[in-house]
Amino acid sequence: MNTLPETPARTGWLPRGSLLLTRRALGPDWRAGFLFVAPMVLLIGGLIAIPFLDAIRLSLTARHGSDNVFVGFSNYTDLLGDPFFRTSVSNTVLYTAYSEVFKVTAGLMAALLLHNLRRGRAVVTGLVLLPWVIPTVVTAVSWRSIFDPLFGSLNFVLTQLHLGPLLATVHLVPQWPTTWLADPQLAMSSVILVNVWKGIPFFTINFLAGLKAIDGQLYEAASVDGANAWRRFLHVTLPGLRYVMLVTVLLSTIWTFNNFDLVWLLTQGGPGSSTALYTLFAYQKAIQQLQLGLGSAAAVLLLPISAILIFILARHLRSGERLTTGARRWSSSSPARIAVRVTFAALVVLLFVLDRGLFWRSAAVFAVLVVLGVLVGRGAELLSGRSSAGLGVSRAGRVPIWIGLAGLLFFMLAPLYWMVATAFKSDLQITTRTSLLWPAPWTIEQFTGLLADNAFGLWFRNTAVVAAVSTVVAVSLSALAAYALARLRFRGAATLTGAVLLTYVMPGALLFIPLYQILSRAHLIDSLWALFVAYPTFTLPFACWFLMGYFRGIPQDLEEAAMTDGATRLQAFRLIILPLAKPALLAVGLFTLTNAWNEFLFAFVFITDEGLKTLPLGLQSMIVGDVVPWGQLSAASILISVPVVAAYAYAQRFLVEGLSVGAVKG
Repeated sequence: MNTLPETPARTGWLPRGSLLLTRRALGPDWRAGFLFVAPMVLLIGGLIAIPFLDAIRLSLTARHGSDNVFVGFSNYTDLLGDPFFRTSVSNTVLYTAYSEVFKVTAGLMAALLLHNLRRGRAVVTGLVLLPWVIPTVVTAVSWRSIFDPLFGSLNFVLTQLHLGPLLATVHLVPQWPTTWLADPQLAMSSVILVNVWKGIPFFTINFLAGLKAIDGQLYEAASVDGANAWRRFLHVTLPGLRYVMLVTVLLSTIWTFNNFDLVWLLTQGGPGSSTALYTLFAYQKAIQQLQLGLGSAAAVLLLPISAILIFILARHLRSGERLTTGARRWSSSSPARIAVRVTFAALVVLLFVLDRGLFWRSAAVFAVLVVLGVLVGRGAELLSGRSSAGLGVSRAGRVPIWIGLAGLLFFMLAPLYWMVATAFKSDLQITTRTSLLWPAPWTIEQFTGLLADNAFGLWFRNTAVVAAVSTVVAVSLSALAAYALARLRFRGAATLTGAVLLTYVMPGALLFIPLYQILSRAHLIDSLWALFVAYPTFTLPFACWFLMGYFRGIPQDLEEAAMTDGATRLQAFRLIILPLAKPALLAVGLFTLTNAWNEFLFAFVFITDEGLKTLPLGLQSMIVGDVVPWGQLSAASILISVPVVAAYAYAQRFLVEGLSVGAVKG
């Protein structure tokens, strides 16, 4: 009896022999893997890889008339001799280094306080999260209002507490009353303060998740050996947090180093060039002065710093090591620890050389912060009368913790209270500085004026449309790609995982110049399509990386059982994996939605049409020269923040879980 040979129709679209060879070469899951990752690869390739290469090409050109001509490395040599560029690099180093030092310190202290809180932790954590949740433009408006020497509250409060003259006496400020953002000596300190205020919640959440993962038996063993709270902190808490701390600091450093919107909205790089970062320098050269080559060269020249940080981050994320078990590696004489100490010492010397005044002011504030933290911890231990895993467990021992939390909440919420109070004042109350800290009477005059005098409804609609489209694209494509990278075996998966991380932390300052050119040639500038195209450059890689950590934690037996019963890979993904990943999808959808809701740089560069402005652009356009409508800006800030805060209040537990499981461990 003759047997018919097996046809390609029965085994796929390849003959059996070719199929086996292909499976060996590309991996057993290559067809599903390629199918799932293809949309994201095409999008990232078109919106990040090609613009990245185009940025390098542009950096080798200069504008002559209407054409860009090849000039080799002359842009780079010009930059190295440009004092304004050197100043911007120096400012970027100062801004990043001091911001990270204070965010790590304050975030760790906040996490320790919350970790030892027995009641109300979720509520307090939600309040601490608010500065991170609200849009950056709202942060800038609130703090500019607080810093304002005429209408702000900071000078008034410090004067009433007799702290302002004391600051002048010890030379922490040049004179009193002072002009925080208009004084070249204080402007950098002021923008660092705002960045720290906004960044503390991110560190707090991640450190809190890390503290929960430390085995309590380690604390008990240390207590039995007679270790006090300080020694337990040094030998148990810090080693236990080393992995989370490293990843969090690296991520935040990359973001801070490439920051644009916060500093631009606060000072636009002034006064003079005292707060001009390299990202602002690149924007001014490329967009304002149309020197695309010089602007691209400025971004490319600083890329190696980001590349080094990305390499270190990727290395630790791939290894997934918990360095708590590496006692021998991290002994006092280990090469890794010696390298850390040498790097830290070199950084301290560099900061001192770059700006001695800022160095001593920061050192004084840091010393005060550390002393307060030690006093809270020591007081809790003494009042509790026992050595335990936490700062203290008795009722008396919790008193210092609540005092510390009260100070933390005051620092985090006072700017938001000032924004709310200003929004409900009349113009007369604002200009005459009556009822400074409490509106009397409360009025909705600013809200009615905002809606009558500005196209706020149009800005809101544009923002909602752009954010919704960006979120749908990011969540849909990233879910497919993240599942393939986390669960399927095919050639190139590891390389693509690293590429996702690379594109996630790719500086916007490097991409907006070539993207501007690409969108101009496609006639998409001044259309919402420009934002539809540009926003996936930062939402899609993050969403993919975020979801990979979740998918790795779902038992693989579930989908294999479904496939054994006849389901295809796509059906198993849709019917089994997606329902189990609903919390993750909600968290990543919320995060990408708010990122698109808050985005400023791309919208600022690509949109000039009044009818197409998003909310951040609309608020920025309300400031005309020296005329700042503080009341209407505060009212608009509240209306912008309410949807985001409400969404985070609803999904807070998913976000916290996502940061600890998806973003940090992914």
